[in-house]
Amino acid sequence: MTKKSPHFFKFSHFLDWLDVFGITAWAVLLLKYWLTEKLVLLVHPKYFWLVITNGFLLLFVALFKAWGLWRKHPTLPKTQHLSLFPPGWGSGLLLVIALLGLVISPQPLTSQAATQQEVTDFSIATSRVKPQAFRASTRPEDRSLVDWVKTLTTYAEPDSYIGQKAKVQGFVIHLKSLPDDFLMITRFVITHCAIDATPMGLPVKLTTSRQAYPPDTWLEIEGEMMTAELEGKRELTIQAKSIKPIPAPKNPYEY
Repeated sequence: MTKKSPHFFKFSHFLDWLDVFGITAWAVLLLKYWLTEKLVLLVHPKYFWLVITNGFLLLFVALFKAWGLWRKHPTLPKTQHLSLFPPGWGSGLLLVIALLGLVISPQPLTSQAATQQEVTDFSIATSRVKPQAFRASTRPEDRSLVDWVKTLTTYAEPDSYIGQKAKVQGFVIHLKSLPDDFLMITRFVITHCAIDATPMGLPVKLTTSRQAYPPDTWLEIEGEMMTAELEGKRELTIQAKSIKPIPAPKNPYEY
């Protein structure tokens, strides 16, 4: 009987430990996002428990597998399976991605992501917002930016809101289709995770050029509602009376 080369055993052993390292890295990554409060940039808070549970589960699997390898008694029988990658490539790729995630901190979505969706009419684009999710506010100035969009979705007649006070927070988007004295004040709304994020916003009428407020700047805007003819349509618009730069919030999304 021909004995297998010791190099074969070494390579096979390395691949087994590569699996352990890959699983451990992903467990650490998920738990790191939780402990550093970065999950809020990636998933809806109601799914935090799922991410955290999976993090601990992966950590347990990695420890169990490592214990089996350390004792030189595999915990699971070796099975052959079809793979698009040569042996070890899949685990190595997962390990590299996890390591990159540990080094690169997740960032909130920006105006570039919003404009890439080619959304120009934000009030119409947000029609998939369910009206029953809207909770009416007794005072217009207490409505958030997303509340205003939901209100307009429920009753889409801009003239009905003329003269009402507004106080909203969001980040700046410059749309080429709008005049230079208009900007969009915007928030992203997520349903499950950042992948399904939808930009919601309203145009703001300025007394100066929008160049004074670069894209992605977070602003608190106070003013009154008016209507403006934009791109051939009458749109609900905030006539800004006070514009104050604010720090980006820890949680930039709405739900």
